[in-house]
Amino acid sequence: MKDGYTHISVILDRTGSMESIRDDTIGGFNTFLDAQKAEPGLASLTLVQFDSQDPYEIVYHFKPLAEIPELTRETFVPRASTPLLDAIGRGINDLEKSLADRIEDEKPARVVMVIITDGQENASREFRKDQIEKMIKEKQEKSAWQFVFLSADLAAIGEALASGMPAASVMAHDKDGHGTSAAWASLSRSIADYRAGTKEDVSFTEEDRAKQKIEKKRK
Repeated sequence: MKDGYTHISVILDRTGSMESIRDDTIGGFNTFLDAQKAEPGLASLTLVQFDSQDPYEIVYHFKPLAEIPELTRETFVPRASTPLLDAIGRGINDLEKSLADRIEDEKPARVVMVIITDGQENASREFRKDQIEKMIKEKQEKSAWQFVFLSADLAAIGEALASGMPAASVMAHDKDGHGTSAAWASLSRSIADYRAGTKEDVSFTEEDRAKQKIEKKRK
């Protein structure tokens, strides 16, 4: 494995309900992207968008961070419903295969998968919840992958925790400009710390959670 190399896979919900925070999501991703580009160390990014019309659209695949362009209203267009389990399952399988195809010296030492959604599963046809739980557990235990889940829906947060995602890496965010922006900023800071080796995982602090009113409802 290549020391100092981190791969980040972002599984981004672009279903119809994301329309109300479309511009906030675009801005949040672009700010996240700029911040990660400024961090030292080698990193690549895979960006996947999902909805029921296209459950797994690969926008960028293992592309160096420096070469990733910003999202725009033309490249992020909310529509349709939410095949969340299918997006996660295909994301894990795709990442696993991509890593297996690389020679050992070119494999990232750190792997992060980020799932961002604003709603519950309602359209998957390929994967079941128990399958996703098993896949996440295996990748955490055997390969030390970091799984991060951000959602504007408390029910989806519950589903993520039930699927085996670590509680410290799961956070609800307010479905407005402030909440979306703060969530992306919290994500960026945590990934930056993980890339630098100052943290052993990608997780959210109490300070991060205090910025989200919806997090108080979880307590």
